This record gives sequence, structure tokens and C-alpha cells, in this order.
Amino acid sequence: MKNIILDTDYAEVSHEPELKMGKIRWKRKTSLEEYQYAFITLVEYAKSNDTQNFLSDIRKQSVVSPENRKWFEEEMIPKGIGVGLKRAGVIFDGNVFKKYYLNMIIKVTNKFGLPLKIFNTEEEAIEWFKSFL
Repeated sequence: MKNIILDTDYAEVSHEPELKMGKIRWKRKTSLEEYQYAFITLVEYAKSNDTQNFLSDIRKQSVVSPENRKWFEEEMIPKGIGVGLKRAGVIFDGNVFKKYYLNMIIKVTNKFGLPLKIFNTEEEAIEWFKSFL
């Protein structure tokens, strides 16, 4: 059963205990504060809830600013790993600008030894996560 942690006009942040999965479903372009708040909310929740898997649905998210990407790489990836994150997935629609952003994120997650895979559907990502349970 999905627990909704945060539901705003820009993102839904949830946790699914049976999948040990935290998820952010982006709903629109976000400000710096909104982007960061969604991640911080999930990491805080993960401190007391087993969260080995992270899924980000970026199909409705617009291009992420270089400032947010840098913050994500330097702050969020280490914090996520610190609360038990073991793997991450992204649902992606093929937009060339998002592809660039994802390639940059993949390079960073590789440095931290965090597997990150790109999927076309949530079902594909969940099947991958289930293979580790």
C-alpha cells in the first residue's frame, strides 16, 4: 500500500513499504525550493522507513536547472545512500534535454556505486526492484 508523504501541485512524494520504494512523481516544472523540498521530504521519511529503492517519474518535469542538478549530485545522492538507498530508477519519455540531464546523473551515481536505470514505464521499474527483494 502506498503512503503519500507529500502531495502538491508540483510533485507527489510517496513510499511503498512492500517494495521498500520511495517515489517522486513530478507534475510540472519546479522552482529550486520545490525541487529540493520534494527530495528532502523523502530522505527525512526514509530515515525511519526502509527505503532501498527510489523511483522518479520525470515525464511531466521540465528541464532541471544546472543548480538543481549540482545540488542533487552533491547533497541528495550521498544523503540517500546514507539512509539506505541501494538503487534508483527513472521513468523517462525520451526528451533530448532530459536525456542529457539523466546522463549527467548516471555518471555521478556510478561514482557512488549506486545503480540507476532508465525505464519507459513504472511497471518495468517495479519489476526490476522486485528482483532484489
